[in-house]
Amino acid sequence: MKTLIFNSILFLLLPFFTNGQTQLTGMVKTSYGETVPGVSVFLKGTYDGTTTDVDGKFAFETQETGLQILAFQAMGFKSQELSINLNESAPSFSIILKESINELTAVTISAGAMEASDEKKAVVLRPLDIVTTPSAMGDIIGAFQTLPGTSTVGNDGRLFVRGGDASETAIFIDGMKVGNAFGTTANNVPTRTRFNPNLFKGSFFSTGGYSAEYGQALSSALALQTIDLPLRNQGDISLMSVGMGYTQTLAGEKSSLTASANFMDLSPYQALIKQNFDWERSPYSWDAEVSARRKWGKNGMVKAYLHTEAGGMQLWQPQPGQEGRGQMITIHNRYTFAQTSFRQSGKKDWNYYGGISYSDNSDKINLNTIDVKQRNRLIHGKIVGVKGFSDRFSIKNGLETFTHNYVEHLVEEGLSRSYLDQQVNIFTETDYYFSSKMVFRGGLRSGYSSLAGEGWLDPRVSLAYKLENEGQFSFAAGTFSQLPLEQQRVINPELGNTKASHLILNYFISKSGRTFRAEAFHKDYKQLVTFEGLPQAALNLRQDGAGYAGGMDVFYRDRKTIKNTDFWITYSYVNSRRQFAHFSTKVQPGFAPVHNGSVVVKHFIPKLQSQLGTSSSFNDGYTFTDLNHPGEMNSKTKSFQDLSISWSYLPKPNLIIHLACSNVLGRNNIFGHQFTQEPNEAGQFESLPIRQGAPRFLFLGIFLTLSKDKTANQLNNL
Repeated sequence: MKTLIFNSILFLLLPFFTNGQTQLTGMVKTSYGETVPGVSVFLKGTYDGTTTDVDGKFAFETQETGLQILAFQAMGFKSQELSINLNESAPSFSIILKESINELTAVTISAGAMEASDEKKAVVLRPLDIVTTPSAMGDIIGAFQTLPGTSTVGNDGRLFVRGGDASETAIFIDGMKVGNAFGTTANNVPTRTRFNPNLFKGSFFSTGGYSAEYGQALSSALALQTIDLPLRNQGDISLMSVGMGYTQTLAGEKSSLTASANFMDLSPYQALIKQNFDWERSPYSWDAEVSARRKWGKNGMVKAYLHTEAGGMQLWQPQPGQEGRGQMITIHNRYTFAQTSFRQSGKKDWNYYGGISYSDNSDKINLNTIDVKQRNRLIHGKIVGVKGFSDRFSIKNGLETFTHNYVEHLVEEGLSRSYLDQQVNIFTETDYYFSSKMVFRGGLRSGYSSLAGEGWLDPRVSLAYKLENEGQFSFAAGTFSQLPLEQQRVINPELGNTKASHLILNYFISKSGRTFRAEAFHKDYKQLVTFEGLPQAALNLRQDGAGYAGGMDVFYRDRKTIKNTDFWITYSYVNSRRQFAHFSTKVQPGFAPVHNGSVVVKHFIPKLQSQLGTSSSFNDGYTFTDLNHPGEMNSKTKSFQDLSISWSYLPKPNLIIHLACSNVLGRNNIFGHQFTQEPNEAGQFESLPIRQGAPRFLFLGIFLTLSKDKTANQLNNL
C-alpha cells in the first residue's frame, strides 16, 4: 500500500521535476563553416556541461535558472562566452569559434626573411653559429655568406646579395642604421665588419622584400639585436694569433655594464706565413667598447653602446706592365659608432621603440704622392609605435631622420668638396590575420632628401599561407629606393634615388630540428648611376642605367638526423644583368656569380670535449673585361672553391681553444684581372691576376673566463 501511495505521489510530482530541468543544445563551427569536435561547453560556476561530438554537436541538461554564462573552450581557438536566460524556453545555439592567433600556431611572413631572434622559430645563425663557422673566422659577414642569396667575393669581404653590390645592403644595430660598418681597406684587399659577434643575441637577415621600416637599401637589410642582460659577472681574456683582448662584464638584476678592449696586429703572423700581398706595414688596429643596459619600468629596456677604433695598413700594389713593387698605398682610419635605444610598453596596448645613433668615419689615404682625407658622418633618429587592436590586426607607425655629412680633401692641392643631406622618412605598416593560416602585411615608406630635392613613396606588400603539414608559402612585392654612393653624390649633388622592385615567392618549413627553405625572386633596377672613365675619376655622372636579377635559392639545415651534428646546405642561382658604372651595355657584374653554394658541418664529440667543423664554398667564377678581346665582361675566371676546417676544444669548463684554417687545399682562387690602360708595343694590354691575400689563413685563439662560477665561459654570451 505504501509503495502504491509513493508511486502515485511521484507520478503527480514528475511534471514539476521535469520543468526544473533545462536542456541546452547546439553546434560549434569555425569561421570557414567546418564543425569543431572536442569543444568544452559548460555553464560558468557550475559542474554542468559536455563536449562536442565528431559532428560538432552538443547537448546537456541543467537545473540552473535565470541569467547564466555559457562558455566554449577549445585548443587553437579563442575562448567564447555567451550570456543566456534559462527562465525562457529551452535554447539551441549555433556558435562560430574564432581561431586564436599566437606565436605557436600563427603563420609568419618568411618571403625574403631569415630570422634568428627567437628560439621557438627557425633559428638561422646565432652568435655561436657565427664564431664556429670555419670559413667565417669569427666575422659576422663571413658566416652570412654561407646563407642563401649571398655571393662570396673574396677580394672584397662585404655582403653581396642576389646580384646586388655590397652598397645595396644596409646594416642596423637595435634598429639603428650603422654607417661605414666595414673597415677601410685598399682596392682588392678584403675587409671585415667592425663588430664582435658576441655582442649580439640574434639577427634578422632579409634578402629582399623586407619591411617598410627599413630603407636606403636596394637588395638587403641585416638587423642585429644586442644582448639584453648578461647572466653574471665575468672577465674574458682572448689570446689570438692576430692579437689579444679583454672584456669585463658587471651584471645586476636590472642593469649591466660591459667594457672591452682589443688590439690586433698581423705583422707577427704574416712574418711566419707566406703572403701574396707585398706588405710594407701589415694591418693593425685597436678598439674599445662600452655597452650599458638597464630595465625600464615593468617591461622596458634602455641600451647604450659606444664603439671606437683606429687602425691602418701600408702595402705595395704591383701594376700591370710596370717593373718594381708598384704603387705604395697607406691608409689610416679612425672610427666611432655610438647609439642609445629603448623599448617600452605604453597605455592602451601601444608599444614603443626607437633611438638615436651616430657614425663617424675618417680616412687618411696616401697613393704614391697623393694625399686624400675623407670624413663620413651619419646621425640617425627613429621612433616607432606599434599597437595591436586585436589578435588579428596590428599597425606600426614610424618616423625617422638622417643627417648625412661627407667631406673629402686633396691635401697638397688645398682642394675640398662636401655635401650635407637631411632626410625625413615616415613609414606605416599593418598586419592582418585572416586566420591562423593566412596573414597579410601592407606597408608604405615615404622619404625626402634635402640635397636631391626629391621625395618618394615605396609601397610593399606580403602574404603568407600556412599548410596543413606546418609548411607555409609566402609572397612579397615592393619598391625600394637608395641614394647613390657618397663619392658620387659629392661630384653631382643632384643625383636622386636609384630604384629596385622585388617579387618573391617562398616556401618554408621548420619541424623537429630540420629547416627547409626555397625561394624564387626577381628584381628590376632603374635609375642606376653611370659615368665615363674610371670610378676614381668619374665624369658625366647620370642616372640612365637599368638592369635585373632573377633566380632561386635553396636552404636546408638539420640538427636532428645525425647525433651531435648540425649542418646546413645552401645553393643559389642568380641571373643578373645591369648597365651601371662605366659599362655601356647590360653585363653580368663581376660580383654576381651565377651559381653559388656552401656546405657547413659541425660535429660535437663529448668524449673529446671537442667540436669539429668544416665548411665548403664554391661559385662558378667571376666575370671581367679582357681588353684584348671585344666587348664588356667578356671573360670569366675559373670557379672559386674554398674548404675550411676548425676544431674547438674545452679542456676545462672555463677554457676554450679554437683552431681554424681556411682554404686548406691551398687553391689559387682568382677574382679577376687588372689591365693596363694602354697597349704595349705588340698591341696587347698587359694584365695581372687579382688574387687572395694568402694561400690560406690560420687562426688560433685561447679564450679564458674568470668568474666565481668556475664553469662559466664565453659560450654563455652566445
